[in-house]
Amino acid sequence: MSTGLQRVKIDPEWKSALEGEFLAPYMHELHSFLEGERLAGKVIYPPGPEMFNAFNTTPLSKVKVVILGQDPYHGERQSHGLCFSVRRGISPPPSLVNIYKEIQTDLGITPPRHGELTHWAEQGVLLLNSVLSVQAGLAASHQKRGWETFTDAVIRVLNEECEHLVFMLWGNYAHRKGRFIDVERHLVLKSAHPSPLAANRGGWFGCRHFSQANRYLEAHGVAPLDWSLPD
Repeated sequence: MSTGLQRVKIDPEWKSALEGEFLAPYMHELHSFLEGERLAGKVIYPPGPEMFNAFNTTPLSKVKVVILGQDPYHGERQSHGLCFSVRRGISPPPSLVNIYKEIQTDLGITPPRHGELTHWAEQGVLLLNSVLSVQAGLAASHQKRGWETFTDAVIRVLNEECEHLVFMLWGNYAHRKGRFIDVERHLVLKSAHPSPLAANRGGWFGCRHFSQANRYLEAHGVAPLDWSLPD
């Protein structure tokens, strides 16, 4: 990686698989944009060392399930590089509350009192946002700057280099990312987004993605996920 992004730690497996992306012109442009934002005094979330947290917590060879989000949270201290996850001490956002409700209905697991999903990531759940950075307080501010191209490449790598993954695609934005996935090779689960506006219209509650994922993994000789989260 020849740009300043070489200073950001990323798991060696992912670094090798995505080397061409880090050397591509769009990534140089993205790096320049981020540097310009910082020089202009804008606060960017998550902090630089955590921008690739999803990859560092879940190496390529360990991925079992992929959950695709859109943008990092833009509130103070919320985002730490795992989609839908917030740091301990921060109340779970509404979408995550609805995720917990569905897990409770699906698997009988009592919702935790926090919103940190690292336990899932360490087991093999790649918690991937489509865009990996955002300006503080300004939702969607880093869209169409190059991150979408990068995460498209991530999905292609997962599709081509892994077997029998479960992709959870929630909402239309995530559904569009599914065009890179071979449904003969992997399980693709689609539903409405768990945000209150979308979930209450139907299509989220009752999707039972979590039990479906575990059944699929077990059917292919892979240990199921523990979807509980220790307090």
